[in-house]
Amino acid sequence: MSTKRDAKQKLVEVLGANIKDVELVVVVQQEGLDADQTLDLRRKIRAAGAHIKVGKNTLVRRAIKDTKLAALDKFLKGPTALAFSKDPVAAAKVVAEFAKKNDKLKIVGAALGEQILDATATKALAALPSLDALRGKLVGLLLAPATKIAGVLQAPAGQLARVMSAHSKQAA
Repeated sequence: MSTKRDAKQKLVEVLGANIKDVELVVVVQQEGLDADQTLDLRRKIRAAGAHIKVGKNTLVRRAIKDTKLAALDKFLKGPTALAFSKDPVAAAKVVAEFAKKNDKLKIVGAALGEQILDATATKALAALPSLDALRGKLVGLLLAPATKIAGVLQAPAGQLARVMSAHSKQAA
């Protein structure tokens, strides 16, 4: 009996350590997923830099108790899993995409930092571009004016060189 309790305590500690520093935790209900579907979901989540943990709701409640995620308790009904990531969009994006194709997975809610989101808000969050995509757009916007300025500045020099070349050919 003691080893079973120790194992459960270890699971609670590991889950608590995993979700301690994440930006987003998505609670999903997964009822009826077969092994291949579950493996596919785990691969997609891992590829996005996120993680998913399935555990008993009582153990999850113990792990989130007295943390910023304690309000997720209201979503822990039925067979649930937690998808989480340091990127504020990654876990939601993968889970929402998977849920569109598979009705056996349903988004219940999420925690973004200390803010609790319902299923609709979580799906809206999933529609946002990822942090890396936003960074790429920002860099593109910052570099675009510099590229245009360089082109404008080089154009007169090029035109001047062509005019001088034309005059030298006419003089010869």
